[in-house]
Amino acid sequence: MKMLNELPTVGEVLAEEFLAPLNISQNALAKILGIPQNRLSDIINGKRGITADTDLRLCKYFGLTDGYFAGMQLDFERIKAKRKIQDDLDHIVPLKKQPA
Repeated sequence: MKMLNELPTVGEVLAEEFLAPLNISQNALAKILGIPQNRLSDIINGKRGITADTDLRLCKYFGLTDGYFAGMQLDFERIKAKRKIQDDLDHIVPLKKQPA
């Protein structure tokens, strides 16, 4: 089980929230989507992010709004980056708060 401070990757969400409940294998989904199985495997294993192409295919198949998985990927990357550079961000003075 993940710790509270660990974020699930898009691939983990795809595997746990979509494939497992529907009992769909990675290979079967790759064939349905018309993508290489290794692309899907890499996404699920956190070795590759979601591209616009893959997002559109997944959203079409699962009946979701275009950008669902891509947005999740962007959120994941943004949160991960913010955690990494938070100390630097804390030292940046916003333009509106700078003395004239």
